[in-house]
Amino acid sequence: MPYKYFGKTTTFRGKTLWEILGNLKNLGIGRVIVRSAFEKYPEPSFIKIVKVETLPSPKEPSIDNVRKVKVLVEKTFRGVKSPNLATIESSSYKTDYRLLSKDEEAEYCKIEKKPEVQMKILPRTMALPPLLKEVIIREMKADGKIVKDEPMIEIVYNRHVIKNKKINTRIANEGEKPNVEINIGLGKPSCSRLYKGLEI
Repeated sequence: MPYKYFGKTTTFRGKTLWEILGNLKNLGIGRVIVRSAFEKYPEPSFIKIVKVETLPSPKEPSIDNVRKVKVLVEKTFRGVKSPNLATIESSSYKTDYRLLSKDEEAEYCKIEKKPEVQMKILPRTMALPPLLKEVIIREMKADGKIVKDEPMIEIVYNRHVIKNKKINTRIANEGEKPNVEINIGLGKPSCSRLYKGLEI
């Protein structure tokens, strides 16, 4: 008779942290553990055990809380090592951890230096929308002004985007040439036949 499974399925592959660390000498301090859920990324993700603390027996034992343990680790996620030690406790019961053998550690934990991302220099101004540009040019001509250059509008950027350290961007200084262009238009249409005979 075939097995019939009930309940939510899981993608976890491995053991709980306590199952691994409880069977190692010195509670596995100095060893490297990998979480299977993070192996989908091309960059290596792993934790190195620094300190292990057992937790008191829970008042109301359940499948989740009897297998928990408090672990202080050096965490590396997607090839970036965290500057501070991290504590794993709430997710330690998940059956998703795998111990790396000492032979694997050197090869698995090798982090290739990423090439530096070029700084994006954003423009200070951009062209006006076509209708607004036409209105401004007509108003300037009506006032007797000579229109030599195309009228531009100053761009106001979201300050969170500019100050975000993960995004390597800055606004161009006065007279500096930006390496990013902001154009007004529809871009490349997904169905070009709908725009046949029109200037995009």
